[in-house]
Amino acid sequence: MSDSFPDPSQDLDGFDPRAAARRSRVGLDRLDRRGAIRALPGLTRVAGAAYVNAAEWGVRTSLRTGRRVVRAVRDPVEAAELVREATAAAAVVGELARSVASGVPVGRALMAAGEAFGEAFEPRLAADPAAPRSLRERGADLLERSRDVWSNEQGHPAYARILDELAPDEGRILLLLLQGGPQPSVDVRSGGPVGMMNGQLIAPGLSMIGMRAGVRYADQVPAYLNNLFRLGLVWFSKEPIKDPQEYQVLEAQPDVLAAVHSVRFAKVVRRSIHLTPFGEGFCRTCLVSEEQAATEVFPEHADPGEAEAAVPPTV
Repeated sequence: MSDSFPDPSQDLDGFDPRAAARRSRVGLDRLDRRGAIRALPGLTRVAGAAYVNAAEWGVRTSLRTGRRVVRAVRDPVEAAELVREATAAAAVVGELARSVASGVPVGRALMAAGEAFGEAFEPRLAADPAAPRSLRERGADLLERSRDVWSNEQGHPAYARILDELAPDEGRILLLLLQGGPQPSVDVRSGGPVGMMNGQLIAPGLSMIGMRAGVRYADQVPAYLNNLFRLGLVWFSKEPIKDPQEYQVLEAQPDVLAAVHSVRFAKVVRRSIHLTPFGEGFCRTCLVSEEQAATEVFPEHADPGEAEAAVPPTV
């Protein structure tokens, strides 16, 4: 391929780019873009790179420009911006032609033109994708993505935001619920004679979740559970879990005994804490490996009823 181009140490005045392109078309067709650019010698390589980059820029912006033309029909501001950019483009092209005609090397002239194009268009192009869109436009985009059979999106789009709103201790609690299943909790109420079974709530939502999950700040467990409930990851059932021995261990804990002994008559109401279906999906996607999510069988959680997940037990 070396005989298709002049010696880079020689003057380029006698170089015919169209003839060189015809002689090397077959070889260049077999190269990728970078290989083709590397094959160009000297200043010709600079010119070739600038040409390829300019072509790519044109392809990337063609669709965007078409949408802007449609908007310009209704928006005077957009129309004025398009006129400004067209004027700037014409000025850059004219300056490029004058530079080459006056003897400026082609590579240097192309690089100067590229910088001028960047200054004229990049601010507008950078701002265009972030332009506010109506809710209807965003909805149409959502439905369009739903029809894309080649899409490989995994997990709910809210998962990324949820990860930013979780404390590390809350991640431990979620992993405990995923791998250990529903967790027992109890409410301590004041009791009394028959007919006064639903007395005053003394201590709601007592559990061993913090201890079993190994959280760093055990006193923050009620706040952690409230946040997980707010994010739709857990729910609080009025039904106990199946194993009664779990409650025997829980009811022997110091905080439960202190609440029971704080009143003359006390009643312990057994409840449970579960992952929501959304929470299970979040944990499988974000907190365990792909292999675990695909092969490991995790304990089942009950689905929330209509009213059971309405408020946390601490309210």
